[in-house]
Amino acid sequence: MNQYADHPEPQPEPEQSEISMARGLTTAALVIVAIGLAFVFARSATTSALLFVIILVSLVVAHELAHFFTAKMFGVHVLEFGVGFPPRIFGKRFGETEYTLNWLPLGGFVRLLGEEDPTAPRSLASKPAWQRLVVLAAGSVMNLILPVVLFAFAFTVPHEVPTGRATVSAVSADTPAQAAGLKSGDIILSVGGRESKNVIDAGRLIRLNTGHETAMQIRRGNEDLTLHVTPRWAPPAGQGPTGIQIAAQNSFTEMQALPPWQSLPLGAQSTWDTMVLARNEVLSWVKGGVRPQVAGPVAIAQTTGEVAREGGLSPLLELAALLSINLGIMNLLPLPMLDGGRALFVVIEVLRRGRRIAPEREAMVHLVGFVLFITLAVVVTFSDITRIVNGDSLFK
Repeated sequence: MNQYADHPEPQPEPEQSEISMARGLTTAALVIVAIGLAFVFARSATTSALLFVIILVSLVVAHELAHFFTAKMFGVHVLEFGVGFPPRIFGKRFGETEYTLNWLPLGGFVRLLGEEDPTAPRSLASKPAWQRLVVLAAGSVMNLILPVVLFAFAFTVPHEVPTGRATVSAVSADTPAQAAGLKSGDIILSVGGRESKNVIDAGRLIRLNTGHETAMQIRRGNEDLTLHVTPRWAPPAGQGPTGIQIAAQNSFTEMQALPPWQSLPLGAQSTWDTMVLARNEVLSWVKGGVRPQVAGPVAIAQTTGEVAREGGLSPLLELAALLSINLGIMNLLPLPMLDGGRALFVVIEVLRRGRRIAPEREAMVHLVGFVLFITLAVVVTFSDITRIVNGDSLFK
């Protein structure tokens, strides 16, 4: 029902106008993304579609639960905790918070009172700066902790791992590998002091040390040697960071299931390694390397289906861990609308010794960022659909 229906000439308040605009843009974008997902699901097994929805909702709900509990801890009025996005299926109020289930299964949200306006009692904006920063950062912190458990579980369940160390099959001219003295036939034993058990390990460890002089222990015949190589940020097309091509000594795999006391530390190491690799990827892009592909929910749904068909539970858990890390890092970026963008305004307030930026100005900045984000989501969705129609995937 129109709240202005009894007035001959309705004049909505600016704040209500902005909210209506945001809701309209959100609905339009979510509908487009939902259509794209339906397109993927129509081409994939129902199981793959359900796996994607379960992974996506679980990661976002974990993120929002962290906001929810920290807000409650500091006495912030939580208006709504929603799973999925409107339109609403049903809602139930417990205490002062309404818990809702919504039709579009693309994540979830927490609605807090007064995120920019400090005048409302028990609003987020009325709390001390350090408490607001904790609430805003909690979701991303959760998404960076959760992968430790996901990776650990992936290492604990029975899964296949390749056997046989990486062997240098070719060394390109005028490359760091040639300068270091690497030769075809060398077997890679360790990189940067960490054992390399197979081709996957060797490639990952080399990328982890991009830009740094790195000790590489190799076996040449019956002799073990230590060479020093510096992987490049922006290698020429067709070459890797060091300029070598590697192949496995054999193509066999073996089943492995680690006990928890081994898988948990390995999960923590894998989480850290993934964040370092993400940082290196961005730096490589800045320094002139190959630009990373941009993927949206549609492409991730396609990837989930491919992983489910080819790899089983363990690779799916690793994919969920990677997506969680991506979600955590993205939300920490100081961009309008994101948690990091809101935290930036709190930091500016602290630097200004408590002088706040006007709530309406902050809200407008976030609205502009929101519009740009929605636009990007639509563009990426169309790009993902085009890639799928052409028969491509993120792995090609």
